[in-house]
Amino acid sequence: MSLITLFTAPKPFIDPHISTIQFNAINSWKHLPEVDVLLLGDETGLAETAVNLGVRHIPDIQCNLNGTPLISSMFATARQNSDSPLLCIINTDILLMSDFVEAARQVLAFTEKFVLLGRRWDMDVKEALDFPKNWSQQLKKRALINGELHRPAGSDYFLFPRDCYNDVPDFAIGRAGWDNWMIYKARQEKWPAIDGTDSIMIIHQNHDYSHLPGGQPHYTLPETDDNIRLAGGQAAIRYTILDTDARLINGRLRCPAPSWGRLWRAVELLLRKVFFFLPDERREKVVRPKRWFKMFRKLFK
Repeated sequence: MSLITLFTAPKPFIDPHISTIQFNAINSWKHLPEVDVLLLGDETGLAETAVNLGVRHIPDIQCNLNGTPLISSMFATARQNSDSPLLCIINTDILLMSDFVEAARQVLAFTEKFVLLGRRWDMDVKEALDFPKNWSQQLKKRALINGELHRPAGSDYFLFPRDCYNDVPDFAIGRAGWDNWMIYKARQEKWPAIDGTDSIMIIHQNHDYSHLPGGQPHYTLPETDDNIRLAGGQAAIRYTILDTDARLINGRLRCPAPSWGRLWRAVELLLRKVFFFLPDERREKVVRPKRWFKMFRKLFK
């Protein structure tokens, strides 16, 4: 039995660059110990890629009217087709290395229910990657030189025990909002939301949005509006890595480091409680302290 089952719903293997980075990502996962990989959906080229890489493929995933796979179906399918104690939904442009598995073991030793996530390193990757004996070290060096640590918004993986997240809404994958809800849900259920950035380097292979309708970023699409509604509104989708309540550092769970971002976020959460009686749209204009700061800067210029 493997420790972790990674599951994902890849994009079509049509665009040469998208195909390359997805192949790189899945190949990196395959090289990890104690990891199984599930590729979900029936996108073009997916079955062939699964065969080439020797990983499992399950085509029968529920989709919305636009043909976009549903997160709820992905979770249910992964749970039904695995026996590992840990599950992890992950974007198919993310390279993982051995520190990911070690961090999973460490967190599992501390608590039975949790979600582990972290910031990514953005890096341009144009070529198919090789995986020699020291490939993890080589990738890390390359990312430190050529990559950039992404801001705390947006998450590309969520690792959790299989007993967690049994009631996921019908979010559309690849659209905004569902990842924020994952953190919100953990906090509501009192599960530790753990920031693994200090212990896990994940690499995001940069790409454009040509695979989406009109080539537009996912947060501009109508399906994102549906995700926000399913999440329960703006309050839930405002959750980011700044809302984690622990950090994994050197194999131990530590308190989050103080930062201006966390301070602004704490003020925002307080204001949400104070102005709970306002309609959503109006409350959003009141509770975002960063907006006040920008407004005052304009006034006193």
